[in-house]
Amino acid sequence: MLPLEGITVVALEQAVAAPFATRQLADLGARVIKIERPEVGDFARGYDAKVNGMASYFVWLNRSKESLTLDLKHPAAQEILHQVLSGADVFIHNLAPGAVERLGFGVDELHRRYPRLIQCSISGYGTSGPYAEKKAYDLLIQCETGLLSVTGTPEAPAKVGISVADISAGMYAYSGILLALYQRAHTGEGVHFEVSLFESLGEWMAQPAYFAAYSGNPPPRTGASHASVAPYGPFRTQDEKTIFLGVQNEREWQAFCERVLEQPELSADERFCTNTRRVTNREALDTTILGAFSRLTAEQITVRLEEARIATARLNSLQEFWEHPQLQARQRWREVDSPVGQMRALLPPITMQNVEPRMDPIPAVGEHTEAILRTLGYSEERIAQLHTEAVI
Repeated sequence: MLPLEGITVVALEQAVAAPFATRQLADLGARVIKIERPEVGDFARGYDAKVNGMASYFVWLNRSKESLTLDLKHPAAQEILHQVLSGADVFIHNLAPGAVERLGFGVDELHRRYPRLIQCSISGYGTSGPYAEKKAYDLLIQCETGLLSVTGTPEAPAKVGISVADISAGMYAYSGILLALYQRAHTGEGVHFEVSLFESLGEWMAQPAYFAAYSGNPPPRTGASHASVAPYGPFRTQDEKTIFLGVQNEREWQAFCERVLEQPELSADERFCTNTRRVTNREALDTTILGAFSRLTAEQITVRLEEARIATARLNSLQEFWEHPQLQARQRWREVDSPVGQMRALLPPITMQNVEPRMDPIPAVGEHTEAILRTLGYSEERIAQLHTEAVI
């Protein structure tokens, strides 16, 4: 039995944040009913067509879910949603600010009708404050939280290459739902909580914010290097390859000097004897390291780093990640079905003893609509009528 078997989640969701939360709930056995627009579905279905004609975003986020299409502007569709919610444990949504309230699914109304229902609202900036009605996309949240100010090179900022604001909000929504389920087990009553992209990514920005607020100087943009740890980042080798490494403490710094650079006296050099001094004198430090590496191949340096137990990594392409030997060795790949056939999917990262995560198919738009309506007691004639009226 999976940990969340018996839990039903109704998701009025789109794009990334809410679907990321609910897919993880589905992985652990929850029944997730995804409410989509008739015919077109979640607009993330159209982000690209790179996975055998399906969108990479949708494939990633929506396995193991049931797709129920409803035009919620229609009263009959609203009634169907209420019927589904009456048997649900969790209702999660990430529509535009005020949208669920306008549809008649506000927090107070749902709590009155379904007191055990857990409600999770995901928004850009939260439901109050001067930014409450402001549109929020991942790049814009990266800007507002200051992430771009510390990401990139000294010459130009750069956005993070994944939807990090949406992902952070999805993670807090996921953990918040688990917390609310635990609380309900003690109190017997559901609770409403909200998660915003801005506050979620803001939590992840706390360290550089502390650095800037209390030092008076923001962390510099350092490309693939680290603003407050050195040596840390990429270094070129004799054979024109790039080695990535990180030295985290003084014990490692001493081993790096002795066994990698073969310059043991460097560990006591006044310019480099503490991490703070190494950061302050980063240019001189990098020159020294590059001088040593200019006489060694990438393979030679890697052997020395491994023997000295200094952290190192290759700069993998996405294809190399896809074929990574660690994923193969730990058997992290599974096959899932979809409307366009089988495709690979990574197991979720929580590895739990005696639990094989659920890896069910990715749904077509509205694939489960009729089956769900039948379980609610709708006749074939009524279902056909709902189709005709474009309710479903």
